[in-house]
Amino acid sequence: MSEPSGSEVQPARAASDPAHRRAVLMLLATAVLWSLGGLLIKWVDWNPLAIAGMRSLIGAAVIAVIFREELRFTGSFEQIGAAVAYAGTVVLFVVANKLTTAANAILLQYTAPVYVALFSPWFLGERARGKDWLSLAVILFGMLLFFGDELSLDGYLGNGVALASGFCFAWLTLFLRRHREESAISALVLGNLLAGAIGLPFMFQSAPDAMGWIGLLLLGVVQLGLPYVMYAWALRHVRAVEGILLPMIEPVLNPVWVFLLLGETPGPLALVGGAIILGAVIFRATWKGRG
Repeated sequence: MSEPSGSEVQPARAASDPAHRRAVLMLLATAVLWSLGGLLIKWVDWNPLAIAGMRSLIGAAVIAVIFREELRFTGSFEQIGAAVAYAGTVVLFVVANKLTTAANAILLQYTAPVYVALFSPWFLGERARGKDWLSLAVILFGMLLFFGDELSLDGYLGNGVALASGFCFAWLTLFLRRHREESAISALVLGNLLAGAIGLPFMFQSAPDAMGWIGLLLLGVVQLGLPYVMYAWALRHVRAVEGILLPMIEPVLNPVWVFLLLGETPGPLALVGGAIILGAVIFRATWKGRG
């Protein structure tokens, strides 16, 4: 199942490869757009699963219209796998937020890089390097500090669902990376449609107001649809581990938007943890050496 070792992005080549540099910038931009989710969801007074479903249906429509020439529904193992993993990621994360604290849900979802590092050698023929493991350890330590005041040992079911969301996120990354020789647009559309179908029964209980619909449009287009297209493109030019490590600045940026627009100030431990996460991501994005 592994691809030839020649498909792996080599460090020396990647450092001078313009496509690789663009991919790194694309991953960081993706994280910025993903991080808007927490703020935009506050605008929408609706059932969380209805929000997740409608956001995905809007995302599917936007992607399908803009990239309609790239739509190829082949039913391949990689395409179906990516679609199922995508739907699992977005739906399970919403469920986890209902069953445990938001801090637990985010932290446990971002165990995804561990699974990517473990499965990449077998599934992709891409070995995680020393700098990957070092960056991951430092980032997870930063996250523990960042969310330390909000973490809870309660909500075991929710914590398990959050871990499952992280597992799905990992496999989404692996499938998109393996699917890189073909357009991932069809897989993203299918995944969004599947997530939309799961949320559909919850949409008829009530309806959002005008501000809620604006929030849903922004969620579907800006926070979900286009960022995942950018993420899929970037994974064509970086290894899976790098592709999932760099967007880990997302949890740090989420409260930044809340602070700037709503005035909610993070505590001192959160600031220290956020600085550690940002430093580790910058270190990983700019390291050009081997190992």
